[in-house]
Amino acid sequence: MASKANKNDGNIPGKFYVDDQCIDCDLCREICPACFKRDENGGYSIVSKQPEGEDEIALCEEAIESCPVNAIGNDG
Repeated sequence: MASKANKNDGNIPGKFYVDDQCIDCDLCREICPACFKRDENGGYSIVSKQPEGEDEIALCEEAIESCPVNAIGNDG
């Protein structure tokens, strides 16, 4: 389970985030490229934009369920 205490630097403030367990597998970025980006300096994913609307929220939830290391959190 993702830990808000261990959020990656670069996450945009809001309820969705990626923590330090990210293995940079690219799956979240494939599922919802509008909200997830790669931090090139850190070599991990971040939430670059909080989801807007039901479709993006659903994609972010799908990314949470699909993450192989449970590195994506939702504090909402």
